[in-house]
Amino acid sequence: MATYKKRGHKPKNKAEEVEQIEDKSTTAEVFNTLDEGASKTEEWVAANQKYILGAVAVIALVILGYLGFQKFIQEPKEQEAANEMFKAQQYFDNAVNGNTTVRDSLYTLALNGGEGKYGFLEIIENYGGTKAANLANYYAGFSYLNMNKYQEAIEYLDNFKSDDQMLGPLALGGIGDAFSQLDQVEEALGYYEKAAQTKTNDFTTPKFLLKAAITAISLNKTDAAISYLERIKEEFPKSVEANQVDVHLGQAQAMKQ
Repeated sequence: MATYKKRGHKPKNKAEEVEQIEDKSTTAEVFNTLDEGASKTEEWVAANQKYILGAVAVIALVILGYLGFQKFIQEPKEQEAANEMFKAQQYFDNAVNGNTTVRDSLYTLALNGGEGKYGFLEIIENYGGTKAANLANYYAGFSYLNMNKYQEAIEYLDNFKSDDQMLGPLALGGIGDAFSQLDQVEEALGYYEKAAQTKTNDFTTPKFLLKAAITAISLNKTDAAISYLERIKEEFPKSVEANQVDVHLGQAQAMKQ
């Protein structure tokens, strides 16, 4: 058992004298080791000072370069891309809300541009890496979908990335619609399920749960269909889709018997 010894304690016998000498020696060794370690660290820093300073300078240049890129290159590019895309968005909106006889022509203008302004495809090509170019993929995908060009719709909607509550699910659901039109029903079901699961809200979730249920019924996946329909009934009773649940639910339950 260790015992506390007052400072200046005098050894009472030879054994204590030897122990005291050993203690002093151990303490001295510890301090010598610490001194040697500190000296070696100082020597290493001194010997590698120019490399350390160089590394610090590189880090500083990277940070300053990034900030400069964002301020003087990326931000103006974002603004320019948004300005260029304004006309294409107008064509798209007019196509969605306008006369069906000119709809394809308006979608074509939205994609390829008009009146000296870029279309969505040129925005994607010339302003890659911007938010506008990403959004242009969304618009291009739905333009192609509404023009019955389903492979192109899948390609552009798949390139669109977003965490938005609405746009993300709508893009996934649009891919599902394109696969459905191509009679690739399994793929369509997968995307409807993703669209329903990726974000939860009162608009897109019941919309794609219903599409997933109807598609599942067509594939004789009645258990999945019933679970989707019951979820609409329980979680989204005020949705438009809730009005259709009982009809499809009855169909799915009848198929199980």
